[in-house]
Amino acid sequence: MGNLAHVPYTPGETAERLGVSIDTIRYYEKIGLMHGIRRTSGGRRVFSDDDLSRLGLLRCLRDSGMPIARLRRFAELLTDDTEVGAARRAELLEEHDREIDAKVEQLRHEQRRVREKIAWYRSLS
Repeated sequence: MGNLAHVPYTPGETAERLGVSIDTIRYYEKIGLMHGIRRTSGGRRVFSDDDLSRLGLLRCLRDSGMPIARLRRFAELLTDDTEVGAARRAELLEEHDREIDAKVEQLRHEQRRVREKIAWYRSLS
Protein backbone atom coordinates (compact mmCIF):
# COMPACT_ATOMS: atom_id res chain seq x y z
CA MET A 1 0.00 0.00 0.00
CA GLY A 2 1.39 3.46 -0.92
CA ASN A 3 1.80 6.47 1.29
CA LEU A 4 -1.47 7.84 2.55
CA ALA A 5 -2.21 11.39 1.60
CA HIS A 6 -2.55 13.88 4.41
CA VAL A 7 -5.30 12.69 6.72
CA PRO A 8 -7.24 15.42 8.50
CA TYR A 9 -7.52 15.26 12.28
CA THR A 10 -10.62 15.99 14.31
CA PRO A 11 -10.37 18.59 17.08
CA GLY A 12 -10.26 15.72 19.61
CA GLU A 13 -7.43 13.95 17.79
CA THR A 14 -5.58 17.23 17.45
CA ALA A 15 -5.94 17.98 21.16
CA GLU A 16 -4.78 14.48 22.08
CA ARG A 17 -1.74 14.59 19.79
CA LEU A 18 -0.67 17.97 21.20
CA GLY A 19 -1.53 17.24 24.83
CA VAL A 20 -3.90 20.20 25.08
CA SER A 21 -7.62 20.55 25.60
CA ILE A 22 -10.11 21.20 22.84
CA ASP A 23 -10.89 24.42 24.70
CA THR A 24 -7.28 25.53 24.22
CA ILE A 25 -7.57 24.96 20.48
CA ARG A 26 -10.84 26.89 20.38
CA TYR A 27 -9.25 29.71 22.38
CA TYR A 28 -6.28 29.90 20.00
CA GLU A 29 -8.71 30.19 17.10
CA LYS A 30 -10.84 32.77 18.91
CA ILE A 31 -7.89 35.08 19.65
CA GLY A 32 -6.63 34.87 16.09
CA LEU A 33 -3.69 32.51 16.42
CA MET A 34 -5.09 29.98 13.96
CA HIS A 35 -6.48 30.99 10.58
CA GLY A 36 -7.85 28.99 7.69
CA ILE A 37 -8.81 25.83 9.55
CA ARG A 38 -10.65 23.67 7.04
CA ARG A 39 -14.14 22.39 7.65
CA THR A 40 -15.92 19.31 6.43
CA SER A 41 -19.06 19.62 4.32
CA GLY A 42 -20.93 19.23 7.61
CA GLY A 43 -19.12 22.24 9.09
CA ARG A 44 -16.81 20.33 11.45
CA ARG A 45 -13.26 21.60 11.81
CA VAL A 46 -10.45 19.38 10.55
CA PHE A 47 -6.77 19.96 11.16
CA SER A 48 -3.87 19.15 8.84
CA ASP A 49 -0.36 18.10 9.78
CA ASP A 50 0.67 21.73 9.12
CA ASP A 51 -2.03 22.94 11.52
CA LEU A 52 -0.74 20.52 14.18
CA SER A 53 2.81 21.72 13.65
CA ARG A 54 1.74 25.36 13.95
CA LEU A 55 -0.38 24.68 17.04
CA GLY A 56 2.50 22.77 18.61
CA LEU A 57 4.89 25.66 18.05
CA LEU A 58 2.42 28.23 19.39
CA ARG A 59 1.81 26.06 22.45
CA CYS A 60 5.56 25.74 23.04
CA LEU A 61 5.97 29.51 22.84
CA ARG A 62 3.04 30.07 25.20
CA ASP A 63 4.31 27.44 27.65
CA SER A 64 7.70 29.17 27.64
CA GLY A 65 6.06 32.40 28.74
CA MET A 66 5.50 34.30 25.51
CA PRO A 67 2.79 36.90 26.13
CA ILE A 68 -0.42 36.57 24.11
CA ALA A 69 0.15 39.86 22.27
CA ARG A 70 3.56 38.70 21.03
CA LEU A 71 2.13 35.28 20.24
CA ARG A 72 -0.48 36.98 18.04
CA ARG A 73 2.25 38.95 16.29
CA PHE A 74 4.23 35.76 15.69
CA ALA A 75 1.11 34.02 14.32
CA GLU A 76 0.57 36.96 11.95
CA LEU A 77 4.16 36.70 10.78
CA LEU A 78 3.67 33.00 10.02
CA THR A 79 1.50 34.03 7.09
CA ASP A 80 4.35 36.12 5.59
CA ASP A 81 6.43 33.75 3.46
CA THR A 82 8.91 36.43 2.39
CA GLU A 83 12.50 36.77 3.57
CA VAL A 84 11.41 39.84 5.54
CA GLY A 85 8.73 37.78 7.29
CA ALA A 86 11.25 35.08 8.15
CA ALA A 87 13.68 37.69 9.48
CA ARG A 88 10.96 39.25 11.63
CA ARG A 89 9.98 35.84 13.02
CA ALA A 90 13.62 35.16 13.86
CA GLU A 91 13.95 38.54 15.60
CA LEU A 92 10.83 37.93 17.64
CA LEU A 93 12.05 34.47 18.65
CA GLU A 94 15.50 35.83 19.54
CA GLU A 95 13.88 38.42 21.79
CA HIS A 96 11.83 35.70 23.45
CA ASP A 97 14.93 33.53 23.83
CA ARG A 98 16.70 36.36 25.68
CA GLU A 99 13.71 36.69 28.00
CA ILE A 100 13.77 32.94 28.67
CA ASP A 101 17.48 33.22 29.55
CA ALA A 102 16.69 36.01 32.01
CA LYS A 103 13.89 33.95 33.59
CA VAL A 104 16.14 30.91 33.89
CA GLU A 105 18.83 33.05 35.53
CA GLN A 106 16.28 34.42 37.99
CA LEU A 107 15.02 30.91 38.77
CA ARG A 108 18.60 29.71 39.36
CA HIS A 109 19.10 32.60 41.79
CA GLU A 110 15.92 31.64 43.65
CA GLN A 111 16.96 27.99 43.61
CA ARG A 112 20.27 28.88 45.28
CA ARG A 113 18.35 30.69 48.00
CA VAL A 114 16.08 27.67 48.51
CA ARG A 115 19.09 25.36 48.70
CA GLU A 116 20.74 27.63 51.27
CA LYS A 117 17.60 27.34 53.41
CA ILE A 118 17.55 23.56 52.97
CA ALA A 119 21.17 23.42 54.14
CA TRP A 120 20.36 25.70 57.06
CA TYR A 121 17.42 23.56 58.22
CA ARG A 122 19.40 20.35 57.74
CA SER A 123 22.19 21.79 59.92
CA LEU A 124 19.72 22.27 62.76
CA SER A 125 18.81 18.57 62.92
